[in-house]
Amino acid sequence: MKKFLIVGLGNIGGEYANTRHNIGFKILDYFAKKEELTFETQKLGDIATYKIKGRTFIFLKPNTYMNLSGKAILYWLTKEKIPLENLMVITDDLNLPFGSIRVKMKGSDGGHNGLKDTQDKLNTTKYNRFRFGISDAFSKGRQVDYVLGEWTDDENSQLDERLEKSIELIKSFGLAGINNTMNSFNGK
Repeated sequence: MKKFLIVGLGNIGGEYANTRHNIGFKILDYFAKKEELTFETQKLGDIATYKIKGRTFIFLKPNTYMNLSGKAILYWLTKEKIPLENLMVITDDLNLPFGSIRVKMKGSDGGHNGLKDTQDKLNTTKYNRFRFGISDAFSKGRQVDYVLGEWTDDENSQLDERLEKSIELIKSFGLAGINNTMNSFNGK
């Protein structure tokens, strides 16, 4: 059975639950709700398992806080013996318009501390990432407030459709592969 580690980045705690920075958690929570999966707190994070067509997806929401996400990712990759090419890290991206999707097989951390720590712990920039656009609609010097701010009413009204698309993307990654997933979802 082929295994995949799907990691949603975010910060633990109720005060972060509906923030833009927690879109990784939000996507995995939405997937779990749709498929009636339950997250259980285990070492370094909350884990849920989803099986489809001979594949096992292990969903991880690290409880290490965003800036130390790499520790949890490395632990679960090693524990579950999942090859690096079967890892996908879901994160927010200020450089993309709200709700837009970009899947890449490698790249820089783009100033994202969760990706920076992941890159440091994995010792490579070559791992799959799913960037969810949160836009850059903030004034100079207000980036932290914006990223840690909650979704606007307008964004909330569009979020469910974007979350549905995110579920399709995750399934595609495991069933159709990274290249087909990039071709089908990038820019959508």
